[in-house]
Amino acid sequence: MKENLEMIKSGLIVVDMVNGFINEGKMADPYIRHIIAENVRLIEDFLNKHYPVMAFRDCHEKDAVEFKSFPEHCLKGTNESELVNEIKIYEDRMKVFEKNSTNGIYANGFIEYINSLKEVNEFVITGCCTDICVMQLAIALKTYFNAINKDINIVVPMNAVETYNLSPKHKRDEFNNMAFDLMNQAGIQIVNEYRKVK
Repeated sequence: MKENLEMIKSGLIVVDMVNGFINEGKMADPYIRHIIAENVRLIEDFLNKHYPVMAFRDCHEKDAVEFKSFPEHCLKGTNESELVNEIKIYEDRMKVFEKNSTNGIYANGFIEYINSLKEVNEFVITGCCTDICVMQLAIALKTYFNAINKDINIVVPMNAVETYNLSPKHKRDEFNNMAFDLMNQAGIQIVNEYRKVK
């Protein structure tokens, strides 16, 4: 991925836009496809400005402890763990991290890479699922920057994130709104859409 660190102000983090949450498998909800176009627009916008773009791919071994809480999904080496085709075409221009938990902040090399982006003062987080992987990363990243006393803006555009629907246990609108409220209370900027790349 081409980077000009003297010019960088914003970075994009795309969370789990993988087949296993959208197109196939026990955890997939095809409704989430509606945010693909907005994620692609943002990826292209950031890449065209040579700003850093990161992506997470949920990627588990067969014996993943996470499967005690969630159905088996996104096994390493399967199509489920791959980015959806519309986003995969940009993979070689993004910094991609495989993650073995719902929170991408613990992915190997992620924090080290974030710390290398010295000129970035804002991170935009998109993807799925709003109330799980997106929210956990956004809050963890915000609290990490607070802990090291670094004033970094975290932005979540509502039109570029989505969660699954599993009524009556997990109602999409209810859990989206809950996540937006919790993130907002944690100091994360919730916007309808993100247009201006700084």
